[in-house]
Amino acid sequence: MLQWIRSLVYILQATIAMPVIGLVFAPWAMFSKTGAYTACKTYAAWCMWSARWLIGLRCEVRGEVPQGEVLVAAKHQSFLDIMMIFHALPRAKFIMKREILWTPVIGQYTKRMQMIAVDRGKRGKAISKMMEDVNAGRIEPGQIVIYPQGTRVAPGAHVGYKVGTAVLYGQLEQPCIPVATNAGYFWPRRGLFRRPGLAVVEFLPPIAPGLTKDAFMKQLEQTVETASNALLHEGGWRPDA
Repeated sequence: MLQWIRSLVYILQATIAMPVIGLVFAPWAMFSKTGAYTACKTYAAWCMWSARWLIGLRCEVRGEVPQGEVLVAAKHQSFLDIMMIFHALPRAKFIMKREILWTPVIGQYTKRMQMIAVDRGKRGKAISKMMEDVNAGRIEPGQIVIYPQGTRVAPGAHVGYKVGTAVLYGQLEQPCIPVATNAGYFWPRRGLFRRPGLAVVEFLPPIAPGLTKDAFMKQLEQTVETASNALLHEGGWRPDA
């Protein structure tokens, strides 16, 4: 019961903090992408810091965080892993569902940072639009972050990896950095309860450019799933829990 109360208090203060931080940084963010990035990184830092003190959830980033232009293909279990990845990367450019553009505060900031919005209901067109945005040079240099499964996936659930990641990998001809996480065990994709423990985002060794589509997809899925499952077990998750 105490952890439930702490979880609700945490969610309430984090919900209030979002518009407050958004408004404080708005004048800077209106004229500068750096201002928009700083605002969002400040919010992510606040959420991670307050999680430690209010719900006993610590956040840790492992591995070598990429600094240059790379493709980042990440496991997605929770809003927490988004914040951890965004905070860690110097200039993250997320490929996200278009509906987020209309979310209060978040939508305005994602537009300002020129995140890549795609329509998940039109798969072929979504991939084409994603490719066009990269090719046209409208996206400034940075780390392009894509979720190969296309959605949040609960621990233990299986969702296939989508071909869009391989298409982007082939076009960019850049290293791909796989990313594993166990964040979904502590911060579920649905519900209000937050578990105490250690949430980890781990940047794994890069996959060099030049692989065939099938070889790349196989290596990516095996790498990310194996590392994510190891992190889940380290955090205390069990398949029958």
